[in-house]
Formats: sequence, C-alpha cells, structure tokens
Amino acid sequence: MFAPLVLLQEKLLGAVQGFVLLLPNLVTAVVFLLVVWYSGKGLAKLISRLCASRGRPDLGALLGTLARVLLVSLAFLVASAIVFPTVHPGDIFAALSIGSVAVGLAFKDILQNILAGLLLVIQRPYRRGDQVAVRGFEGTVEQVESRATLIKTYDGVRVLVPNSDMYTQPVVVNTAFPMHRNELAVTVGLGADLPGILERLGRAVAAVPGVAAEPAVEVVPWEIHQAQVELKVRWWADSHRLPQVEIKGRVILAVNAATIEHGVALPYPTSVVVLDGLDADARAAGAGEARHRAP
Repeated sequence: MFAPLVLLQEKLLGAVQGFVLLLPNLVTAVVFLLVVWYSGKGLAKLISRLCASRGRPDLGALLGTLARVLLVSLAFLVASAIVFPTVHPGDIFAALSIGSVAVGLAFKDILQNILAGLLLVIQRPYRRGDQVAVRGFEGTVEQVESRATLIKTYDGVRVLVPNSDMYTQPVVVNTAFPMHRNELAVTVGLGADLPGILERLGRAVAAVPGVAAEPAVEVVPWEIHQAQVELKVRWWADSHRLPQVEIKGRVILAVNAATIEHGVALPYPTSVVVLDGLDADARAAGAGEARHRAP
C-alpha cells in the first residue's frame, strides 16, 4: 500500500480511538455543565427572591446574575479538567491571569458599568419609582440592571443611562423627599397695595387642593423692574411630577381669580416701534391721524 495512505489511515484510526477514549469524559463534562447551568439559574432565582422579599429587587437581580456567571465559569474550568485530564486547573488559572489584562482592556466600559451598578444597588441613592434627572433626561427609574439604569421619561420614552454615568455624574432625585417647593412669579404695578395683595394671594394659594399647610405659603416681593414689582409665590406640594403639574395649574387659576376679584391689574409688557424709514409727509400724516382718533 502506498506509504502516505498508510500514514493517513493510522492517523485517522488514532484520532477515532482517541475520541472514543475521550467520549466518556466528554459526556460527563456536558452533563456536568448542564447540571451547573440549571443550578445556576435556580440559584439566581433564589437570590432574587430573597432580596426582593427584603425590598431590594435590583440588588437581587444583579447578585443573582453575578453568582450565576461565576458558577458557570468555575464549571467550565472543572469541565476542561474532566475532558483533558492532563490539563491542571493551575495551568488554566495561569492562562486566565495572563489574558485577564487583555480582557479587562477590551471590556473596560462593561466592567466599569457592572461595578457601578453593584455600588448603586448597594448604596441605593435612588430606587425603583424615584423620579430623577441626569444628563438632560428626566423621568421615573424602572430598574437598575447590570449595565444601565432604565428611566421612563414623562412622555413615555425609555432611556438607558450607563451605570457609570449614574454613579459619577450629578443626579437630581426629585422624589428623595415627600414634599417639594414650587414657585410662581407674579408682576404687579409699583403703585399697587402690596401688603393687601400679598395677603390675598397667600390666602388664595393656601386654599388650593394639594398645597401643603406646612410649610406655609409664602408671597414675597422679589424685584423691581421699572414701574413693576415682581412677587414670588412659593408653596410646598407632593414631590412627584403629576401632582406638581396639576397643583401648579390650580395655583395659576387661583392667582388669576384673586387678582380679578380684588381688581388688581397685572401689567403687561408694552413696546414702542419707531419706523425711521418713513419720510416727513408720512410721519405728519400719521401724527394727524393719531390726533383725529384721540378723544
């Protein structure tokens, strides 16, 4: 028989024999991985339920995912040792330690977001249902995942903000406290009865449903603009967005009704337009028409 064919046949027979000898180890490793895979899912669910029962659903989801990934990774190392008995776990760990630098550089942002997410769910600067503002986005926190925080904006759009940004950037938590102060600017004439107006506006706003009795409503003279005085009407109400919007609308209606009832004229801006392009005859004609219309 031709020598190359004989050599090829021997190689093929050796490969088949090696596979047959390796087959029990391979089956054992596959079964082991399947058992660990489903055990990891069960462990993740158990951790999630335990944390959810203590009011920490996001922490449970993140810890469950990390526990499952760690368990499956260790299972792959054990399965490798089962399939290839000559390979020692120490050799695998040495190879992983060498490649960990490259992996860390390649997945730097992912690992940074995972670590930030873990710190966020442990420290809990905000929680599910809190209304926050960050990087120009404002809405309700739906969930803190391993990579990003899910925010539903007030117009029904979901925004995924990376956890690293949520941890390092300034975040405004509007619902951190049950009450939130609002204010409305009201302008009156300089000759108006300011003490009386302050009292009437204060009573009108305090009677609006949803406005807190304590702290009390404040109406403060704020600035003077030419012949006008700017007042700041301040009140406290529920810190959530929907009550804030509804109550502010009621306050505007109450202020308007109070000024009409007591005959307080709210000034409005006026302007004078000078048309320099008109000739003398047109300006004279305009002046004569104005005198003719004057009472």
